Amino acid sequence: MQPSYKTTRKITLFLILGIVSLIIGLFFSYTALTSVSAADGLTGMYLLLGLIPVVLILIIDRICVWKFGTKKVNKVQFYITGTFVLLFILNWIRLQAQ
Repeated sequence: MQPSYKTTRKITLFLILGIVSLIIGLFFSYTALTSVSAADGLTGMYLLLGLIPVVLILIIDRICVWKFGTKKVNKVQFYITGTFVLLFILNWIRLQAQ
């Protein structure tokens, strides 16, 4: 009867990254929207529009966890994240070689 154990079993990599990016994005968009200049207001609107894909990924993540389970979804998400990190490192090496 450990309710906290059950909720920690449902946590995935994309859920954590999505929630962190939502919090940071909402903070910066609110800061930009309440600024005086029009350019900052537009930046705040662009930040809010950029959060739409994050929300979609969170919804897809929750559906996949419900359907396939946390272990399988986390495994795929770590592969995706590892691939992006590897591509980033390879691109950085390519740029340094130029």
